[in-house]
This record gives sequence, C-alpha cells and structure tokens, in this order.
Amino acid sequence: MIRTWHISTVPDAARARADTARLAAAHGVSDMERTRLTAALSARLRQCLTRGGTWRLDLEAATEPPEDGLLRAVLTPCDGADDEGRPPWHMTVPRAVGAPTADPEAVADDPGALAEALLGADEDTALVLEKLGEQEDLVTSHREELEQTNQGVLALHAELDAAGRAQRDLLAAERKARGEAETARRRLTFLADASAVLTASLNHDEVVRRLQSLLVPEYAGSVDVWLFEGDDEDRVNAPRPAAAVVAARTGRPQYAADHPGDLPGVDDHPSSATLPAAAPLLCIPIGTRRTQQGVLILSPPTARWDADDVVMLIELTRRAGVAIDNARRFEHNRDIAETLQRALLTDLPATPGLHLAARYLPATHGLNIGGDWYDAFRQPDGSLITVIGDVTGHGLHAAVMMSQLRTALRAYAVDGGTPGQLLTRLHIFLHHLQPDLYATAVIARFHPDEPTLTWAAAGHPPPVLRTPDGRVHTLDAKPGAMLGIPLQQVIQDHTVTLTPGSTLALYTDGLVERRAQGIDPGIERLAAALGTFRSADLDADLDASADSLLHPLLSDSERDDDVCLLLCHLHTRAAEMARTPTRLAF
Repeated sequence: MIRTWHISTVPDAARARADTARLAAAHGVSDMERTRLTAALSARLRQCLTRGGTWRLDLEAATEPPEDGLLRAVLTPCDGADDEGRPPWHMTVPRAVGAPTADPEAVADDPGALAEALLGADEDTALVLEKLGEQEDLVTSHREELEQTNQGVLALHAELDAAGRAQRDLLAAERKARGEAETARRRLTFLADASAVLTASLNHDEVVRRLQSLLVPEYAGSVDVWLFEGDDEDRVNAPRPAAAVVAARTGRPQYAADHPGDLPGVDDHPSSATLPAAAPLLCIPIGTRRTQQGVLILSPPTARWDADDVVMLIELTRRAGVAIDNARRFEHNRDIAETLQRALLTDLPATPGLHLAARYLPATHGLNIGGDWYDAFRQPDGSLITVIGDVTGHGLHAAVMMSQLRTALRAYAVDGGTPGQLLTRLHIFLHHLQPDLYATAVIARFHPDEPTLTWAAAGHPPPVLRTPDGRVHTLDAKPGAMLGIPLQQVIQDHTVTLTPGSTLALYTDGLVERRAQGIDPGIERLAAALGTFRSADLDADLDASADSLLHPLLSDSERDDDVCLLLCHLHTRAAEMARTPTRLAF
C-alpha cells in the first residue's frame, strides 16, 4: 500500500487526484499512462461526489511477481456511500521497475497549495497533448508519405500494365509471325512435294489426276482441268465458264465472284458473266512460255482464298503446265518411235514344217521404245535366218539405228555367211557408223536339208531350246561381246541338233530382267515356263503359245523396257510336211 484517501468533498477529491498524479510520477509511471489514470480517476470521483457519501481511494504498488511493476488505484464506498452493489472501481497502470520508492509529501489543506498541485497535475496533460501533437504531425507526415507511396504504386501499376500490354502485343506479334512463317514453310513444302509428284509421271492424264488430288480439299473445294485438244477456235467456243474462256484468251488468271477478289496477279471478272455469285471461281491458265495447255478452274475451299495461297496456286499451275507439256512431248515421241518400230518389224515368212511366232510389246513406262527388234528372212541357199536384237538407247534415235542394222544384216546375208560371220560384220559396221552406240543380237539359222541349228550371240541373253521330250536347255556357249564396242572380235558359231517337235525361243532382256533380281532368275523362269508346253499345243497354235508364255513372265514386270519374243518351232511332222507337192523352198 502506498497511500489511502477518504473523499467526501470536492477539495478532498482534488487533493486525492493531485496526490495520485504526483505519486504515479514518483513511481515511474509514464506521462501517457499517468494522464490516463488521473483522467479516469477524475471522472470517477465526479460520479462519486454526485452520489454523495464518503469514498476511499487506495493507491497500491505491487512488489512481488507476477504483479511487480504495476500501480493500482482502487475506489470503494465507505460509510453511507452506496455504489448499488457494483464492484469497486479500479485501474492499473505500469510503472518503472526499480523507480524510487520515496513518496512525495501530501498536498496541504490550504487552497493555494491545492491550486498549485492541480496546476502541476495539468502539466502531465500538457505533455500528453504535446506528444499527441507530435504524433499528429508524424501521422500527417506518414499520411503524406503513404499518399506518395500510393501514387508511386499506382504509377508502377500503370507501368506494369503498360509493360504487360506491350509484352502481350509482342507475344501476339511473335505468334503471328511464327504462324505466318510456318504457313509459308508449309506452302513451300507443299509446292516442292507437289512439283515432285507432278513431274514423276510422263502420262499427261495421270498428271491431271494427281493435280486434282493434291489441291482438294486444302486449297480448293473442286478442281476442273480444261486441256486444249483442238485448235484455237475450239478453245473459245467450248462450253466453259466465261472466266475460263477469258483466261484462255488472255493468258492471265481470272477471279469471278460477286465481289472483287483483290488477289495478286489475278484479274477480277464480273460474276454476271460466269457462274452464280454463290460459286466464286479462280481460273488460272496452264502452259509454258512456248505453248498454252489449258485452264485450271478452281472453287475456294472456304469463303475465299488467301492471297499467299493464290500466289502459290499460280506457281503450282505453271509447274503443272511444264509437267503436262513434258508428258505430251514424251507421249508424242513415244508414239512416233513405236509407230516406226512396228513399221520396221518384219512379217514372218511362212515355211512348211517350221512355224514362227513373234511378239513385240513396247514399254508402258518411260521412253524405252525403239531399241528391240526381230527379223526372219531367207538366204539364197534356202536357209532361214532368224534374228533378235537390242540397240542401246531408246526413242527415235534407237529406232533409226535398229532399222539400219536390220538393213545391213539383210544386205550381208545376201552374200551368204554363217550367223557368227554376220554378227562379226555387224560389229564392224556399227563400230564405224556409230562409235558411241552399241547393240546385242542373236542369229539362228535353220537349213531344210540339215537337222542342225547354227547360232551365234553377241552380248545377248542366251537362246532357250525345248526338245520334244519337254526338257529345256539354255544355249549359253561362249558368246561374243556387244556389237560396236571398241574391240576387234570374231564371233564364233555354235551348233545343236534339232529333232521334230523342238522349239527355240529368242528374246530380249525386257522379258527376263528385273532390277531387284537380275537376269538369271528370269531366264530360269522362261525355261521352266517353256517346259510346261506340250508339243501338240505348239504344233496346233504357236501364236497362242507365245501369248501364254508372255503372260506369267510379265506379271511382275514394271514394263519399263521393250519386250521381244521370237518362237521357232519345228513341227513334229516337219519331214512329212516338207515332202508335200506344195512345199516351198526352205
């Protein structure tokens, strides 16, 4: 306990308040807490005086833990004071530990001392107000700093938003550029792949089919290829869309729709002159610098074309025109070579007892036409010469060279000579006539009075001989080298005995050679197939037997080379047929 006051009048309350303030200061209570204590005590004392009676105020200081460092004021009623059964008022404030414990003297009873004490107590209020002013200034300063900070944060947020928008714009631009680059790469890849597909064929109809399949559905909803087959009058009078006719006349791409296309390199054509507005058309001329092949008529895959797609379509059409022009030129040259080839192939002579059947099949792929040939003719002594050969190279040049060899062989055979001698002369002839051109050949000679076959080969696949008993022999005796090579050679003759029912097969490499297997397996297949025939079948219809022989042998062929086959069959009744009065000179 520090001190106790009994209060019943206003001066008692004033002295108690003043003493409490001085004691709190002596015990190290802070200005703020001291002012809070005295203000609360003054309000409470005013209430007590209003009620009347005597009140006891105790000011206590705690000296033992855990309450050490506290100063407690307790106000309780005394005699006759009624607080309506409420608990005593109290208030506790912290005090400095170790503060001086000497208490100041109590305020004297005279009014002067009391007034001075009260004025001194108000100094605490002044100090608190001063600190509150300082705090207010500090708060104002902090508020200004906070406002500046908020403005900075707002500015920072604005900058961040601007930076975010800029970054989003950059990302969008990057994605757009990347998408455009990817689309351009895709177009270039498509153009390169499509060009390879179009130029891989030398059939103009196949080029057209491939062009249609390449464009639908990604770059066109529908594709129509109008190729010019007739003269210029047919081009403009054909029942085609007007825009296509204009493209054929002018050689410029035309776009027909109910609205301008504004497409690069394309003229806008009024839709009233063509199909309805619901079906826009893009008509691109097909051709080369030399010739115009036709018009490519496209409908859009969606509402309209992208400008870059149109540029790509015009370039693809130009390349398609080159492919179609090359294919048509190839087909023209192939047709000429095949026509010349067939015109130069001889009609086989009819000979009693000896049946001949020949087949020539041109290549269906590539320009491998004009090199293979066969011939059969009689020599002055009655012998029958049969020959089959192959000139290196293809096309018109090979066909012309083949005709010269055929003519030279017939000229040499007039003077007689064995197959080996004839091939030797052809070798010299070809070497001097065309040093850079070579040929292979097999010559077989049949004599009516001798049951012997004489033959010679120069770099050619060996003949295959079927005997009447069904066995097949490959006549692969040492052949000569190719005709025309820079080498002096004398080609040797070989002989084999023939009996009625025997069949000799002469052929070119197109019948037996396959790229993946070589030529030997093909020769074995030919021999096996020839061995399946019966002599009676060969006697009855040698032409049908030739067709039956070709079918299984060509089933796996790519038909990229000519095929020649010459069958020479000695009838089983050859001697009887030769003795008939109608016998022709053999």
